[in-house]
Amino acid sequence: MIVRACCKINIGLNIIRRREDGYHDLETVMYPVSGLYDTLTVEKNGTEHSHFIGRGIVVDCPDEQNICMKAARLMQELYSIGGVTVILDKRIPFGAGLGGGSSDGTAVIKAINEIFTLGLTEEKLEDIAAMLGSDTPFFVKGKPQLCTGRGEIMKQADVNLNGLTLVIAKPDEGVSTREAYAGVKPAEPAEPLTELLKRPVKEWRSNVKNDFEPHIFAAHPNIKRLKEAMYEQGAIYAAMSGSGSAVFGLFDNDIDFNPPQAGLFVHTQKL
Repeated sequence: MIVRACCKINIGLNIIRRREDGYHDLETVMYPVSGLYDTLTVEKNGTEHSHFIGRGIVVDCPDEQNICMKAARLMQELYSIGGVTVILDKRIPFGAGLGGGSSDGTAVIKAINEIFTLGLTEEKLEDIAAMLGSDTPFFVKGKPQLCTGRGEIMKQADVNLNGLTLVIAKPDEGVSTREAYAGVKPAEPAEPLTELLKRPVKEWRSNVKNDFEPHIFAAHPNIKRLKEAMYEQGAIYAAMSGSGSAVFGLFDNDIDFNPPQAGLFVHTQKL
């Protein structure tokens, strides 16, 4: 079975408080980006063990620790099924705040549900995906969602970017989750994100913030420069996605984005 695992961008990201369990309560809208995706082939292999083959971008972790393998082992533990072979052709940059790994893990869960005819509901698939990480459940439906709690509590978000041009750019550096959260300063937002996003996109620049940006930009000036370049070239809204290091811009016209540094990853698509 061949499946696509798309990435996401975060529109607004408020870190509200640190929880007793060590996680943070947050508020963000995750928006799927169908044009930038990894391709996975998931097949029964007739054994009791799962195997992983990686192609494309090389992920900086051992194969056995890849989230695809974690997802396969989790499904085997829960449902006593046989092994699968997962071939991942990776195109979404990692360490970017685009959720590529989470999307891959969720894609494996959904594929196993299909090839073993488990008949799991979307709600159950979300519950299982949440065992792998905070934003993995989002990729079950793959529709714009307001995410709260540690990211796993979701409800449909009324955000429509159709007709805009999206540019995603990533410098040749990543930001770890540990680094992102180490410098954040939790605070209650003055106005709920859902209210802010009801305004025209052109007004988001002044109000829709990503709380990771201040300290990440201070430590990684190349990421800050990317956001500045988006606005200089006509973006009506630009922000870092998630904990970075990717930055996205929304344009109301076609754009041939000229990155400020050579060798950057750049993806452009019409939404």
